[in-house]
Amino acid sequence: MAEPQHAMRSTPTPKLSRARAALCWLYYAIAGVALVGTWRQNLAFMADTHADLFTGFAAFWPALLVSRPTISITVDIFLFGLAVIVWMVLEARRLEMRGVWLYILFSFLIAISVTVPLFLAARERKLAALGATDTEPAASLGDKLGLTLLGVGTLIFSVYCTLR
Repeated sequence: MAEPQHAMRSTPTPKLSRARAALCWLYYAIAGVALVGTWRQNLAFMADTHADLFTGFAAFWPALLVSRPTISITVDIFLFGLAVIVWMVLEARRLEMRGVWLYILFSFLIAISVTVPLFLAARERKLAALGATDTEPAASLGDKLGLTLLGVGTLIFSVYCTLR
């Protein structure tokens, strides 16, 4: 008997390799730390300025331009973000991923350091679904050491900044 056309068809969840799954979890961890680290500061800023969410959001942007270092890092992050957003849109189109503009919107509403890792995890899942074994994550020993040192240093700095 033929299945009715309106019946729900489940698409199997792609089997992630161990390396891809580990990379996705790393991206999720980075997004989680970024969410806590950025929003602890955002909420503290709103409390300090006695602003609600919308007023605080409007006051946040000019507050980035109070000194040369904050202007420098703001320009740096915005131009880096622009390059990443261009890549995200083109990569999403190449892989036929949906919802890329939601990642971009939430980059401005939540934090780009949260949404880019989430996009990267979604990309890994899409690559697994496409059976793209030629893009399987592989790092040399030097890469692993360098990324570990960079990751630990970034994590320590992020925790320090978050707890101040």
